[in-house]
Amino acid sequence: MSRTVYLDGRFVPFAEARVPIMDRGFLFADGIYEVSAVLEGRLVDNAAHLARLDRSLSEIGIRNPLSSEEWTRLQTELVASNGVREGLVYMQVTRGVAERDFAFPAADTPPTVVMFTQEKAIRANPLAESGARIVTVEDLRWKRRDIKSVALLAQVLAKQAAASAGVAEAWMVEDGAVTEGSSSTAFIVTGDNRLVTRPLSTAILPGITRQAVLRLCAEGDLRIEERPFAVEEAVAAAEAFYTSASAFVMPVVAIDGYLIGDGRPGPHTRRLRELYMGMALES
Repeated sequence: MSRTVYLDGRFVPFAEARVPIMDRGFLFADGIYEVSAVLEGRLVDNAAHLARLDRSLSEIGIRNPLSSEEWTRLQTELVASNGVREGLVYMQVTRGVAERDFAFPAADTPPTVVMFTQEKAIRANPLAESGARIVTVEDLRWKRRDIKSVALLAQVLAKQAAASAGVAEAWMVEDGAVTEGSSSTAFIVTGDNRLVTRPLSTAILPGITRQAVLRLCAEGDLRIEERPFAVEEAVAAAEAFYTSASAFVMPVVAIDGYLIGDGRPGPHTRRLRELYMGMALES
């Protein structure tokens, strides 16, 4: 079955989907994206993802072309038409098509809206059992990282550094402290049961899975500390993990070649993944 995508008001075959070269997303990365996970054919924590999409669009002055109800209806139809049971829905909105000029085009320029699905193993991801190995890289990004911009070159370079090292993810570092992963939020667990993650600010993306995990901590025996942590503290931690829409809660067992704890996924991380999976299946 040919994959169906959504483009500017129409569901079309993947092979027929085209965006003009003058689209500002292509020319300037002038756009916003969002990703929602799909588990057993259902969207996971989707309302929070759509709220973040709306906020990001507002921050760069692009009107949201769809209501939350319309987004959800279209996402659901796209998931069903592609028969996706497990994976993700990608959404992107750019400022639209206009002659190349750095300044915004006319206010009535219609935004470009794109959606597609991808099948991906989430629940049975082998990394969840073995644990992920990661590397650290310098954080090269701009100063508004709280906006989920399609301008992802720094993250691409970080992810490629991880791929070249044969590991799953890269944690980005600025002024000696971990900011976040190339496509994830970074966490550590201290020996005295404190869950540490960087506080929200313009320095990091407000992770939706991060938000859910902090809520779930109330069901465990972890105290939450929202503060920066250094790479050295992460290496010395009892456990480490990262979160994202498609990884859920992913244990980290080595950073830059140094084992975390005993080099296996820790009990707190396993429990949080189990709790999050239960929440996702009920959504």
